Amino acid sequence: MGKKTPYIGARPGTISDDASVAIDAFELTGPNHKLDGNNRDSAARTPLGARFFNTQADLSTSRQRLLGQIIDESDETFFLSSREMGRRYNVDSATIIRTVQALGYEKFADFAQDLREHFVTKITPYSAMKAAEQTNLSVEDRVRRSVEQDLANLNAFGSNLDADKIVEIAKQINHARRIIIVGIDFAASLASSLAYALVRLGFDADAPTGSSGVVQNKIKIMTPKDLLIAISFGRGLRDTVAAVLSARRRNVPSFGITDGDVTPIAKYCDSYLVASTARTSFIDSYVAPTAAINTILVACAHSQSARSLEHLRESEEENTSSVRWYHEPAKDNS
Repeated sequence: MGKKTPYIGARPGTISDDASVAIDAFELTGPNHKLDGNNRDSAARTPLGARFFNTQADLSTSRQRLLGQIIDESDETFFLSSREMGRRYNVDSATIIRTVQALGYEKFADFAQDLREHFVTKITPYSAMKAAEQTNLSVEDRVRRSVEQDLANLNAFGSNLDADKIVEIAKQINHARRIIIVGIDFAASLASSLAYALVRLGFDADAPTGSSGVVQNKIKIMTPKDLLIAISFGRGLRDTVAAVLSARRRNVPSFGITDGDVTPIAKYCDSYLVASTARTSFIDSYVAPTAAINTILVACAHSQSARSLEHLRESEEENTSSVRWYHEPAKDNS
């Protein structure tokens, strides 16, 4: 299926002063996420979690305990300096530095960055809003901060955009016989918008809705000549990831839109595009993912401009002659 290629748009895990986070709003576990038991696999999906599990056997009992506390309590430690972290756990900052180095980090700043990314993979809408409420901001300030975060996500996507990679995605869509787009919950709106626009350009595209059986039945009839586009963020919804895995078993090419390099969508799709969903309250920001979809649509339209114009012309003629648009009723001057 070819070499996996990340199409980087914006680095995930951005944290603003009121703990905005880059994760899917309704796809995550609760705030009491532990690094043992049944949650071990999901924790290991983050760079920090993977380092901890890979080196755990070589760590002393005291270092295991200290790191376990720091990581388990990442919602209260991700913003601390080494000195502040030492005070929290009654050790000196040198102990914190040596413990971090035992995980393979050269600098505490690198560990702190991974700790922040680990934090955003376990935050929930409840804990995100609770963290925001701990700041002394008015409702008006929160509204402005939300827009500022949207703009930051969008600017980050734009500054890291690789237009050549977007054109490659468009070529893949142009060559596909059929395109199935899977997005669930809030991501369903992104999936349906992308499918609708692709159909307007003459593509055989569909964003199935309904039960997981509906999605899986669509995947079962796909072939290597088709293309699966999966849209999910954070840990990824089970049905979306299952669709990607099912497509892989059938050698169906897949492309993902997600918010990080360690998400299941990034891991299992053949290629993927990263767009931050960092937020300032309980709901994710889909401004950057929407911009990502728009870049794909523009590339699809203009890489096959003759076909696009033909289909758009037909749609325009149909719309002109239809009763689709609202008209003010004629005034009765009698």
